[in-house]
Amino acid sequence: MATPFFILWGRLNSHNVKKVAWFAEELGLTYERRDIGGQFGYTEAYLARNPNRLVPMIEDGKVALWESNTILRYMAAEYGGERWFPADPIDRALAERWMDWQFAYADAQRLPFLSFARTPREQWDMAAIEQRVAACAQHLTVMERYLGEKPWLSGGQFGIGDIPMGVYAYTWFSLPFDKPEFPAIADWYGRIKARPGFAQQVMIPLT
Repeated sequence: MATPFFILWGRLNSHNVKKVAWFAEELGLTYERRDIGGQFGYTEAYLARNPNRLVPMIEDGKVALWESNTILRYMAAEYGGERWFPADPIDRALAERWMDWQFAYADAQRLPFLSFARTPREQWDMAAIEQRVAACAQHLTVMERYLGEKPWLSGGQFGIGDIPMGVYAYTWFSLPFDKPEFPAIADWYGRIKARPGFAQQVMIPLT
C-alpha cells in the first residue's frame, strides 16, 4: 500500500504545527507543509475549511481536520495502528490525558515564550514573566513526579502522549530565564531530542 500523503497547513514556528509535523515523521508519512497563518495570513479558501483563523489543519483526501491534538489522535488511529493507538481504552486514555493537560501548561508558558521570541527585550515585563515561569514550574512538578515512575508520558514506550509536551519542553529548556531543575523531565527530554523527527521539525529557532 502506498504511503499516505496529506497536506499540512501551518507555519512551522507554531507549537501546534510542530506537533503534527513531528508525528508525521514518526509515522513515516509523506506530506506537504504549506505556510499559512501568522506572517503568512489566511486565504478565504483556508478559512472556508477552518474558520477559527488558527493552524494547523490537515487534508488527506478523506477529511479536512483542525485542532492539533485531535489531528494527532486521528493520525494515530488512521495511520499508526495499535502501536500508536492502543486498543485498550485505559492504556489509550492514560496517554491521552497528557495531551489535554498540555493546554493548561501552554497557557502558563505563553508569556515567557512570546517575550523571548517576539518582544524586544526592553519591553519585557520581568515580574509577569517570573510569575508565569513559576506557574510553568508548578505544572511541571506534576509531570516530574509521573516521569519518576514511568519512562514516558505514554507509559512504557514513547507515544502520542509525549508529542505535545515534547514540543513545549523544547521551548521550556530554550528559555533564558531562571528555572528550577527537573531531573526526570530532563532525562525524558534527552531521549526526546534523540528522535530524528523531533530534531528536524521541532528544534528550530524560536520565533
